[in-house]
Order: sequence, then C-alpha cells, then structure tokens
Amino acid sequence: MTNLKPVFVIDGQRFDNLEGFWDEVSRELVPGAKWGRNLDALNDILRGGFGTPVGGFTLKWLHADRSKMELGPELFATLVEVIGAHGAGGTEAQDGVVLELL
Repeated sequence: MTNLKPVFVIDGQRFDNLEGFWDEVSRELVPGAKWGRNLDALNDILRGGFGTPVGGFTLKWLHADRSKMELGPELFATLVEVIGAHGAGGTEAQDGVVLELL
C-alpha cells in the first residue's frame, strides 16, 4: 500500500519577483485565503492546516533555475531554506513537506 502525499505545484515561469512568488503561493497552496505574504506566514502555511494538509505534502517548484535567476540567488536560497526546514532533516521536519526543485 502506497501512502502518497498531496502535491502542490508552483511555476517559476509565472513570477519574476517576491510579490509574484507570494501570488503563486496564494494561487496554488492557499487559494482564496488571506495570509501575511511574508516568511513567517509562509512557515504557517508549510506547517499545514492553513489551507494545506496536516501531515505533509509535496511541493514541486517548476523552473526553479529561472526563479533563482529572477529572484536572485540569496532570496531564492532563503525561500528554499524556509521550505526545506519543514522536510526531512529540517528543524520542522515533523511537518513532512517534500520540496522538489525541477
């Protein structure tokens, strides 16, 4: 028996800056929800229960290389670090988020 987590997809071709990234998170992870659009609020979303499932999910980031170029390597690294903290080996690994950079 396979235990598959829900999959969410954000597409780096749909944004060129941080505001666009927040728009993409809103559209794909928490449609219709009002949230803080900052790193602390992103942490809340990744924990589950705020439009996202408790127990984890897979987040596929399409065109991640483009995002790194458009957002800049430092901001991109910060976002990946925040998301990664909620997955295996992270400080909030119990949240069970799997990040796939594609």
